[in-house]
Amino acid sequence: MTGTTRVIVGLNGSLGSLAALYRAVPEAAARSAVLVPVTAWQPSDGDDLRPLSELAYAARERVDTAFEQAFGGYPTNPVVHPMVVRGDAGPALVSAVGSQGDLIVVGSAGHGRLRRALHGSTAHYCRTHAACRVVTVSPSELLRSLELAALSGTPLPLAAGAHAR
Repeated sequence: MTGTTRVIVGLNGSLGSLAALYRAVPEAAARSAVLVPVTAWQPSDGDDLRPLSELAYAARERVDTAFEQAFGGYPTNPVVHPMVVRGDAGPALVSAVGSQGDLIVVGSAGHGRLRRALHGSTAHYCRTHAACRVVTVSPSELLRSLELAALSGTPLPLAAGAHAR
């Protein structure tokens, strides 16, 4: 993907990451960019007996599930190149950046100050380490667009658009 503009989106199974995906797909299509959904994973203390390949597979399933929930499957436009990375989310997203013209889209988690102080914020990490623009999307943006669609009787925005099965 060298020399190709990318829109990189962080996916972790949260509503915030679903909102980020919903924002990233049309952004990538408008830029004629490759969409790079990134999910990061790490074995936890309880995963000692599970093979690492199983943990990586579960992380990849998160990507598939996000596209299924948001669009009913993968879109035909833009081109999608998923990345499953063992490690922390922030460094995984930043490592996907290829140029200053790329864009990272992340959901805001809405966690409290104490949790952010103890564990840090993926969005903050990306804003301070990425060599490109970073957009943070609130889950409320997704909920507002769904509510407007329902009130106006228009098709739900997540179901709109072509997708490939």
